[in-house]
Amino acid sequence: MPENVLGSSRHNQWRVSAHVVDTRRPAQVSRSVQLTSRERSVIFDLQRTAILVIDMQNDFCHAEGWLGHIGVDVTPARAPIAPLQALLPTLRAAQVPVIWLNWGNRADKLNLSPALLHVYNPNGDGVGLGDPLPVSGAPVLQAGSWAAEVVDELTPDANDIRVNKYRMSGFQDSELDSILRNLNVTTLLFAGVNVDQCVLCTLQDANFRGYDCLLLEDCSATTSPAYCRDATLYNVQQCFGFVVNAAELQQQLENAS
Repeated sequence: MPENVLGSSRHNQWRVSAHVVDTRRPAQVSRSVQLTSRERSVIFDLQRTAILVIDMQNDFCHAEGWLGHIGVDVTPARAPIAPLQALLPTLRAAQVPVIWLNWGNRADKLNLSPALLHVYNPNGDGVGLGDPLPVSGAPVLQAGSWAAEVVDELTPDANDIRVNKYRMSGFQDSELDSILRNLNVTTLLFAGVNVDQCVLCTLQDANFRGYDCLLLEDCSATTSPAYCRDATLYNVQQCFGFVVNAAELQQQLENAS
């Protein structure tokens, strides 16, 4: 049998030699998890699951970041930090890929349209995407900057996966879908901020692409009014997936270990 491996994911590899190409993927043993989702329960395969942690960045979750600069109270955006600190090590131990999906724009902003720039700087004279923050000087949500980095309390592990996004949906104009398909993922857990904006847009696009979507209610938050969160939870459960609890997931994984 050929011994040379082609493929960056253990779930999607060929084995090749000068004489044979073996395209059979490695077999996977299903690992079922069952969680409460409102009045029902949902069962999914942990072996084909990944978690997307969306926009837990300094610009959204640190008092000296972009939202703090424009006068937004970032306290609600920090609510997912503690539950994610507890959950992520458990998911890593269960070999569930952890994907950090963050705004990380180009320095020249050539992939950002005027319409997108206008959303965050409507009059053209404020601090918008790529502009320096007054306190730190870090360019807003620019890849490689302090502003776009994950908050210190949630330092990514060396084996985690980082994906930059440039729209409210992390699937638009990014490599996210290719990475997930290489990982053989069919179920996505969603966490982060803002649940009614970037988390929701990414979850909707995932649903449209055929992924099974589970929103971790206790690992998601928003700085928007409470009715925005309420409407998001309703619409996710009604139309796009399931609303579940990270604490229940963590308890099941710990009991199974």
